Amino acid sequence: MEIFPISLKLQGQPCLIVGGGHIAYRKAVLLAKAGAIIHVIAPEIEPSLLEIVHATQGQFHQVEFDDQISLSHYRLVIAATNNSAVNQAVFEACEDLNVLVNSVDDPPHCRFMVPAIIDRSPLVVSIATNGASPVLSRQIRTQLEAAIPHGMGKLADFSGKWRKVVKEKIANPDERRIFWENLYASPLKEHVFNDNIIEADHLIEQALTEWQKPKGEVYLIGAGPGDPELLTLKALRLMQQADVVIYDRLVSAPILELCRRDATKIYVGKARSNHSVPQDGINALLVQYASEGKRVCRLKGGDPFIFGRGGEEIQELYQAGISFQVVPGITAASGCSAYAGIPLTHRDYAQSVRFLTGHLKEGSPELPWNELVYENQTLVLYMGLVGLEKICEQLIAHGQRPSMPVALISKGTTPDQKVVVGTLADIASKVEENHIQAPTLTIIGEVVSLREQLQWQFLPNPI
Repeated sequence: MEIFPISLKLQGQPCLIVGGGHIAYRKAVLLAKAGAIIHVIAPEIEPSLLEIVHATQGQFHQVEFDDQISLSHYRLVIAATNNSAVNQAVFEACEDLNVLVNSVDDPPHCRFMVPAIIDRSPLVVSIATNGASPVLSRQIRTQLEAAIPHGMGKLADFSGKWRKVVKEKIANPDERRIFWENLYASPLKEHVFNDNIIEADHLIEQALTEWQKPKGEVYLIGAGPGDPELLTLKALRLMQQADVVIYDRLVSAPILELCRRDATKIYVGKARSNHSVPQDGINALLVQYASEGKRVCRLKGGDPFIFGRGGEEIQELYQAGISFQVVPGITAASGCSAYAGIPLTHRDYAQSVRFLTGHLKEGSPELPWNELVYENQTLVLYMGLVGLEKICEQLIAHGQRPSMPVALISKGTTPDQKVVVGTLADIASKVEENHIQAPTLTIIGEVVSLREQLQWQFLPNPI
């Protein structure tokens, strides 16, 4: 994040615009809405801009800007001339005084940016691109304008009226947040939108009277294979309301960013021979935080019920009497294969697909080899990179042809995705050669041969 978004209170504050044309007028309109007292320095001024100056009790100084003009008493300054030298001089003068300054459409000479704004006062939403693409900001604003009802401003006003009362009744901030979230999900919102304030007041009074300390709950959420756009809507909603997030190694950074920003985040990732927190410890954490009344997001890569030990965790919750929800995610098999252009089933090549774990036990994978040697079947191995050579040897030893196509998909669905294709006979030798690292999914079957025709996902380093 290259810029820090803030909301400035400018009511009654003197603000200066250098420039008297249409661009200056557009900035003055926004400042006037915020209650600022607007002053303008320019050799000439548009009549509409002069009207705003007078309406806000400001002054128009009909002079050219020079560095002898004092700027220290202005809360902020906007340089809006068509002369880059003047704009730069304004910027430098403000920098010397630590006065906030914006040069219109000139990011290097800006100490603050003017975002695209959605005004539902007192609710205000701003969108900024750090000056890189104002047009994109405006397009996003247009999309959000349609999604945010105009009544949201009324709801913000109504909430402000009750804020002190609710705070006195519910002292704990986490519990208070849950109270408001529950209230906004009730009919209260529609009553406020329709100006039924008496009924809305009645609903909030009733909710306060009936309020009880909330019970904790655990959300067991599948985060998918890595691409944040593969999250389900329910997963995203629960991630953003959880008080505590307990997450695995396979949860990508962009997905973790989508969790509630002020939630407590606890890493419990497991790698081969390196478990930061053992499974019993994870189970205990879930029970502990939920018992404290917290809403806990247990965030797992892929799907929690496919080699995710989700069943073990909710068994523990059940025994402890903790409420829970399970939100399925796109498992690595379907996500990574789709992004690699490899269908898991195909009428001509594979009428069945089998998910397997390639974890080694005492140095050797324990799999039902005879059941796996079948021409029209796709095998998908999770966590099979370390034992790949022995797995290939066993399949060949039990009758599978050495030329059977195999694909390795490393870090699938992410920008770092890498796909290596080979056969049972040679795929193990390609791991080190191509620097393949975990997490890697292995697909074995004739469907891999379709990748050349069906791949669609751009890969920086296709192999």
